[in-house]
Amino acid sequence: MYTTAFLDVPPLQHASGEVTLPGSKSISNRVLLLAALCNGTTTVHDLLDSDDTRVMLQALRDLGCGVEGTNGQPLRITGLAAQLPMKTGDLFLGNAGTAMRPLTAALALLASVHGGSFGLCGIARMHERPIGDLVEALQQLGCPVSYTDNAGYPPLQIGNGHVTPLDLAQPIRVRGDVSSQFLTALLLALPLVATVDVHIDVVGELISKPYIEITLNLLARFGVNVQRDGWQRFTIPAGSAYRSPGDIHVEGDASSASYFIALGAITSSGEGQKGIKINGVGAQSIQGDIRFAEAAADMGAHITSGDNWLHIERGQWPLKAITLDCNHIPDAAMTLAVMALYAQGTTRLNNIASWRVKETDRIAAMANELRKFGATVEEGADFITITPPATVAEWTTGSIHTYDDHRVAMCFSLAAFNPAGLPVRIEDPKCVAKTFPDYFETLFSVAQTNAADVPVICIDGPTASGKGTLAAEVARALGYHVLDSGALYRLVGLAAARAGLSTESTDLADPAHATQVTQLARHMKVAFAAGKVWLDGNDVTQALREESAGMAASRVSVLQPVRDALLQLQRDCRALPGLVADGRDMGTVVFPAAPLKVFLTASAEKRAERRHAQLISRGEKAILQDLLQALEARDAQDMSRTHAPLKPAEDALLLDNSLQTIDESVAQVLAWWQSKQAF
Repeated sequence: MYTTAFLDVPPLQHASGEVTLPGSKSISNRVLLLAALCNGTTTVHDLLDSDDTRVMLQALRDLGCGVEGTNGQPLRITGLAAQLPMKTGDLFLGNAGTAMRPLTAALALLASVHGGSFGLCGIARMHERPIGDLVEALQQLGCPVSYTDNAGYPPLQIGNGHVTPLDLAQPIRVRGDVSSQFLTALLLALPLVATVDVHIDVVGELISKPYIEITLNLLARFGVNVQRDGWQRFTIPAGSAYRSPGDIHVEGDASSASYFIALGAITSSGEGQKGIKINGVGAQSIQGDIRFAEAAADMGAHITSGDNWLHIERGQWPLKAITLDCNHIPDAAMTLAVMALYAQGTTRLNNIASWRVKETDRIAAMANELRKFGATVEEGADFITITPPATVAEWTTGSIHTYDDHRVAMCFSLAAFNPAGLPVRIEDPKCVAKTFPDYFETLFSVAQTNAADVPVICIDGPTASGKGTLAAEVARALGYHVLDSGALYRLVGLAAARAGLSTESTDLADPAHATQVTQLARHMKVAFAAGKVWLDGNDVTQALREESAGMAASRVSVLQPVRDALLQLQRDCRALPGLVADGRDMGTVVFPAAPLKVFLTASAEKRAERRHAQLISRGEKAILQDLLQALEARDAQDMSRTHAPLKPAEDALLLDNSLQTIDESVAQVLAWWQSKQAF
């Protein structure tokens, strides 16, 4: 997951391949709560691992629910059997509406029956999301629920520590035109107290009906069959009680599928490949957002499907503008707004008033950000219209403010396929952790572009100048990959030593011996993963740090055949969203067209002092004067070699860090990089 302040997505051209979706957020949190409320143990498979599910799981643990298992593995939830082992507590629910609303209802009823008292709160945005209609419905029942700050909004105080009788005789009235989560919360909670038939009457038009269908489907899986009279009255039968299904599988998230459905619709496939295949959700999904595929098809996408997969290819191009009532796909409809940038004509999305009370005011947010691309946008209380730029020349770009809203971030990544070939900046990319922590990695796994459009920052310089540390920190700040070319030459030296081949200069002067070392370089199996370096399946991270490895690297790097053998390997490290290439000759030989080249240096004395301190900190013996002499000798060797001598590229920016901290050096490189960006 990207945790950077922003992520610059280069201009993208094609997309093809397969993606596997994370579990549905809507299903995941409903299943977790149902498993927690019922009697018995439920094993939950394919649960979404995200911010929203984490806060729900922590809340359930705080309430005394048994939770066994780790991320990526099935979870075993031992339910509370409608009891309340923990009578008091304060629960933090982040910005998870699918946790706040249902837990409010469930705890209000349990606290009334068992005499509990709980505080529920979240982040600042959660305290701006309305919950008054749900609270009023619970108060109709007699539940003691009150606001601790602004009326109508969290934080809430639930229960007063005393048993409170409930009035189940009268129908419970709840508004349906603000959020379907209010009705879902009541449907999930009321089976806990259904000693008689309990009726819920919906006031006004019920929005987001497909989400209620998800709720009803899951209630049935846990043994509660709710009777429905149209969309206006719901009845929980007397004697309803939750029973664990034993095992339950969470579908892939249909809302998340919308980004890859759109991706297949707006992009041509790479050579020899065909479209986007989405695994984890199919035509028989219980999620309403699966109907996004119908809207995408109306705009021109060619879609085929099976029980657990979808396949999308670009069909009509440009896409066709549509007018659509989006009540049935409120979350996924945001993706249609970005698809509209690629359509011919004006797209109008109606009946989206619920956007106003989501993670942010999504109508305003989408309108603001769409205009950054040159679109003409009109917004109303419950609609938005989008007219794309009339010509390629009218496309613009910008830095997308994401409002701590995962869907805004994911939607606008698709704008990087714009016909003008402009990059897109996504601010706060980590907000996608709410539902799809690995979204950008998944996007980059199927997206392609010209190698020249993948940005590269080169950091060259003499040994012990701090190139590796600087490159790693710059890459971390930008979310880019790192190429440690010095490690490659060290790996050649290490591989030679392990093969019994000398790397002394006198031996390397023998052509036959040099050829053997070159063959090792050409056939090394190298991997960089989790901060470690692997050679032929062995972790050699520590071995590469030895001074002997550095000296061997300097000697083998003189051999032009070795350099040639490693050249293409280094160039192949250029990958989305960008690369920081550390090592000698990065800017002069490997990536001569890189937009930013930094030549990092420091005095030999300062470099020797740093190396000395580094070795001493690792418990190794070191003599400062010996280190200084070795560095000066290595500098002389590197600068005088026949092939690609060490020197700055003509357009490199010089950075002497003799008197700088690493943070100051990183800040300087990032400032230079920002000055070259379109944002």
